Amino acid sequence: MCGLVGIFDSRERRGPDRALLHRMNETQHHRGPDEGGLHTEPGVGLGHRRLSIIDLASGQQPLFNEDGSVVVVFNGEIYNYAGLAEELKARGHRFRTHSDTEVIVHAWEEWGPACVERFRGMFAIALWDRHRETLFLARDRLGIKPLYYAELADGQLIFASEMKALLAHPALGRELDPYAVEEYFAFGYVPEPRSILEGVRKLPPGHRLVQRRSEPLAAPEEYWDVSFTPLGLSDEAEMREGLLARLKEAVDVRLVAEVPLGAFLSGGVDSSAVVAMMAQLMDEPVNTCSIAFDDPRYTETEFAALVAERYHTNHQVEQVAADDFDLIDRLAALYDEPFADSSAIPTYRVCELARKRVVVALSGDGGDENFAGYRRHRWHMNEEKLRARLPQALRGPLFGFLGRVYPKLDWAPKYLRAKSTFQALARDSLAAYLHSVGVVADHHRERLFSPALKRELQGYHAIEVFRRHAARAPTDHPLSLVQYLDMKTYLPGDILTKVDRASMAHALEVRVPILDHHFVDWVSGLSPEVKLKGQEGKYIFKKALEPLLPEDVLYRPKMGFGVPISNWFRGPLRERVRRQLTQGALGDTGLFDMATVARLVDEHQSGRFEHSPTLWALLMFESSLRGLMGEGTREAA
Repeated sequence: MCGLVGIFDSRERRGPDRALLHRMNETQHHRGPDEGGLHTEPGVGLGHRRLSIIDLASGQQPLFNEDGSVVVVFNGEIYNYAGLAEELKARGHRFRTHSDTEVIVHAWEEWGPACVERFRGMFAIALWDRHRETLFLARDRLGIKPLYYAELADGQLIFASEMKALLAHPALGRELDPYAVEEYFAFGYVPEPRSILEGVRKLPPGHRLVQRRSEPLAAPEEYWDVSFTPLGLSDEAEMREGLLARLKEAVDVRLVAEVPLGAFLSGGVDSSAVVAMMAQLMDEPVNTCSIAFDDPRYTETEFAALVAERYHTNHQVEQVAADDFDLIDRLAALYDEPFADSSAIPTYRVCELARKRVVVALSGDGGDENFAGYRRHRWHMNEEKLRARLPQALRGPLFGFLGRVYPKLDWAPKYLRAKSTFQALARDSLAAYLHSVGVVADHHRERLFSPALKRELQGYHAIEVFRRHAARAPTDHPLSLVQYLDMKTYLPGDILTKVDRASMAHALEVRVPILDHHFVDWVSGLSPEVKLKGQEGKYIFKKALEPLLPEDVLYRPKMGFGVPISNWFRGPLRERVRRQLTQGALGDTGLFDMATVARLVDEHQSGRFEHSPTLWALLMFESSLRGLMGEGTREAA
């Protein structure tokens, strides 16, 4: 895994400031501590930080073609590079290394922008072709690797793996994007293509950007999308057999490394499935690791131990305190943008643990998105049945009224907490799904935001993110549609961002076989009824794994990878939260109604209401704001 950075003069051929390029590159030293390299020529500068995984001796970047006219910096892995290299050699290309990086420059020479369609892996790519005077940027299909970019006022295009490298450029503006603020508090992250800063964008997953000199900034172009094309399979045995064969192959291609390799083993279905495949493919025992919390409500280690014992893995468990809140400011620095998923804390710790023994770790990320494994998928389909029976003209007023008058019983048993369900049933399908996945509900954002911010938003609502993706979705099945929305938003914006930053903080490469694009596309074609069967999510995945994993691992209730932030805010972080949210940088922005912020703190700390998701989102926003803005905090208009 690595970090890349670059400066491209789209108007002229001004030589880039090499010292500035070096500073930008070094902000990402953690992504590639083994080596660093720079290349500059008139109008172009590329930088790279390397974490050596394949071809340790000769895979340095920036890397060139034979005559030096094509140069690339690259973050990720191309798993089918050996086969591509043989094909390219047969077409007359000469290779100097055995690295997957060199395949990219020759593939570009041979196929141009279409080269990315031949790559199987996770990647962010920046390539310069001097003869064509073309900059090529590309990101992998599911968004495993990040790529930020921004056009400056003088026509320079700057790009990097992390926003912190762009922030090192003195000409980059620091103005917050009000639409991104709305989206952050709705989702808990800023979905692609926005970033929290108005002038910075994220290249969306499955997109490429071809920028030629002296032309306006090009629009990203999509080169892949999950198809949801029905496979026409009706026999469950055939499905199970095909699923396991494809998963095993996806794991197999990710075992190539010249450094120690292992796996995360949480005790859940997905990571356990990956470990089971690895154990069948590897001659030596698999290195596995788990995090244990001192609070048993958050620990799954007994289930991880069952899998470790079954497959005789070299298993390592490390206990961390459930009050591991010292990472809050560290997380803000890692993520650059506000990021409100509190499971970033244990994710950081498990990456820290894994790096003590391995440089590459396989994870089980993507299983819930592929196989409808989230509880919200089940809730959504239950609600959809009722929405199908009652027209919106009846549902809206009826359940809208019930949602308003029913008390918010945060303290009560779950079966009595109907307020959120009533609110969801009053909405259409997309708005209801946003209500279920969201961090700060619509009515809370309405009260939280200042009049100045609401004027800037001009009626914009985060639901537009879902509407944009739903309008071009390849499926209209209600379950497949929300899976598609997850793949376009939650997966890259939350899950993969969390893992990328946490792993790169420790110079650890994480590979995700369940997100192999061949596997994802095949699984998308399975009938929705075998993914969520009755109230059982991941039905076909679990059935396929029954011969390989204990029943307790497969069919126990799903446990999140969370931390007790609600208790923190009423206990050890009580004074910090009050001080940081009511006296910190939030008030200076003019973005928030500070009386509402104070009321949320009071109500939560008194125990009257449960506001921990909103308070955590505010806390992470404030922490990120201090890093992003420094003394230049933006005043709302």
